[in-house]
Amino acid sequence: MQRLEFIIDGEYVELNQLLKLTGVCDSGGAGKAIVADGVVKVDGKVELRKTCKIRAGQVVSLADIRINVLGA
Repeated sequence: MQRLEFIIDGEYVELNQLLKLTGVCDSGGAGKAIVADGVVKVDGKVELRKTCKIRAGQVVSLADIRINVLGA
């Protein structure tokens, strides 16, 4: 399993943008498509909201990728 860490500057980052910023996909639009496919989980639950607010302490996973979101 590939483990990534992402440090957010502000209060939150939108889910589709997180996927783009971590290199999981090439663009925010591609991130939205991945989320719409129902393969992304936030804290172990399937997340279908493309612009869901992801905050420090949450874990995003899909396929064999796990992203730990950390605060600045």
